[in-house]
Amino acid sequence: MQTILKELVQRSKCTVCTASGNRAQGLITCSVAQTEPVPAHAARCLVPMTACVSYYIMVMMAITFLNLIGIPMEIAFLDGDSGLAWESFNVFSDTLFLMDVVLNFRMGIITEDAEEAILDIKKIRVSYLRTWFIPDVIADLHYHNDDNPSKANRMMRILMFVRILSLIRLARVSRLVRFFNEVEKVIRLFFRILSLFMMIFLLCHWNGCIQYFVPMLEEFPTDCWVRKENLMVKNSTVIVKYSWGVFRALSQMIALSYGSMDAPTSQSFCSPDYIEMWIVMVSMVSGCMMYTILVANATTMIANLDPAAKEYKSKMSRLEHYMAFMKLPPELQLRISNYYQARYGGKWFDEKYIMDTISSSLKEKVPMFQNREENFINDVLLKLHYEVFQEGDVIVRQNVPGDRMFFIDHGEAVMETESYERELCDGDFFGETCVLTKGKHLATVKALTDCQCFSLSWDDFQEALRSVFLIVPLIDAFGLSTVSKMVLASSSY
Repeated sequence: MQTILKELVQRSKCTVCTASGNRAQGLITCSVAQTEPVPAHAARCLVPMTACVSYYIMVMMAITFLNLIGIPMEIAFLDGDSGLAWESFNVFSDTLFLMDVVLNFRMGIITEDAEEAILDIKKIRVSYLRTWFIPDVIADLHYHNDDNPSKANRMMRILMFVRILSLIRLARVSRLVRFFNEVEKVIRLFFRILSLFMMIFLLCHWNGCIQYFVPMLEEFPTDCWVRKENLMVKNSTVIVKYSWGVFRALSQMIALSYGSMDAPTSQSFCSPDYIEMWIVMVSMVSGCMMYTILVANATTMIANLDPAAKEYKSKMSRLEHYMAFMKLPPELQLRISNYYQARYGGKWFDEKYIMDTISSSLKEKVPMFQNREENFINDVLLKLHYEVFQEGDVIVRQNVPGDRMFFIDHGEAVMETESYERELCDGDFFGETCVLTKGKHLATVKALTDCQCFSLSWDDFQEALRSVFLIVPLIDAFGLSTVSKMVLASSSY
């Protein structure tokens, strides 16, 4: 959660637009960071999806979730004996919800289509009054349960349970939807799994409370499941009753047939038998829906877990079938498999497609392209081709014509002639004479370890040389001696 908040704070700084800058107007205020003047109609308006507003929404989400858990238990099990702590929490949460209603009249709205913030106070008020004002007011009605088990008290319990439906403002309007999207960008997989389990938990929790709530409304008939499980004794605690209710609900939801009942004997449709039978059927249907949603979400998350690794495994599977069809020797098959592992590292990316779709301004932010002129980036670095050589591979041979030079990105190699030997490592290069003259290699280069290299062909280099501005940055890449040869080679043009 701390990671989420840090990311959201970095994304935005400003929270409240105040035209006059007065901080004594009773609104939540934080530092204002704006590049443009605030419109007059946006005075003292809470800007959505900003730092303080994000913290505020997080707090309201937590309080609402606790109410979604606590209110059903209070209605079904506590029977007026909720205790001082729970009553204090009720007063605190009701006060926050009442403040939330007031703040929503000044909370900016972000349109879903244009993604623009509506900061006009009049439009905000009209929109809120037409949408979530009435459900929010119903949710803010405070209810105090007394100890009188009368019909009026039973009706108040029903009204209190209806109040839960108004607490679905957890998914209210676009600001929470956008907040969820922002959180998903930070830790997408974790947030999706957390949301899924929260939904399943709430469904099971509500179902378990309803299992006990319905017989309680009928004053616990003699044939209800509560009496059959001997839960009417004085030593039955709330935890025991709640555990049995959730156990019965889960058994019905996952179709274990526990808690099923015989056919109703009463002819009255409103009899306790019929009501309990309908509760069981609704519970079973909700369990089927929960199972479907769980399987669908789990399948989607697994399918999108690591697409690059899945693509690599698919490529390797086809490669193995091809090598088996061609009846290649086992040693060669192992070497080819090791090459693919060293080349792609278990993940398959279309690097050429990715680099072609990235703009020049973004390419300059890539570490290997930093501190270079734009012409140099476009003309040379983007012409490099990534290649991998395994341990023992001969990269180039002496006296063999070549048309490429190589830059070692990672790995070790040895350069050998009849009278000279030199080890090469990260950052070294070789084969520059072939790029300049398209002649023969002056030495043999063999890979001592798996080498990840970038190659530059003669054709690409000659095309890049037509840019005069390339000479300066190439000093860093090839060295002064190489640049002098470049100048001599380019003088023929």
